[in-house]
Amino acid sequence: MFRMVIHWLLSAIALMLVSKLVQGFYVDGLQAALIAAVVIGFLNATLGFLLKLITFPLAILTFGLFLLVINAAMILLASRFVDGFYVYGWPPALWGAAVLSVIGLLLRFFMKDE
Repeated sequence: MFRMVIHWLLSAIALMLVSKLVQGFYVDGLQAALIAAVVIGFLNATLGFLLKLITFPLAILTFGLFLLVINAAMILLASRFVDGFYVYGWPPALWGAAVLSVIGLLLRFFMKDE
């Protein structure tokens, strides 16, 4: 349970970091980032999973790069639901998804199971 809370906080901080790095990606404070992290996680676990399952052949053909498009779509959709979290179009969503993927990779590397 504690690990899940830490992961949630780190995801929110990652969203705030992305908002500083990517133009058109805006997070209005920690509260909006925490809510956006939950909404993005929920969308990725439900709709994102279904889309990844349906588009699996396309993901193979593009060597997994199409998964970035699905993640960007989930980020754009989350920005429609969360006040204080705004993504202005596809290019910021794609760049944001790419940066979030790299940050997530680094977080998983440093938070190995003991």
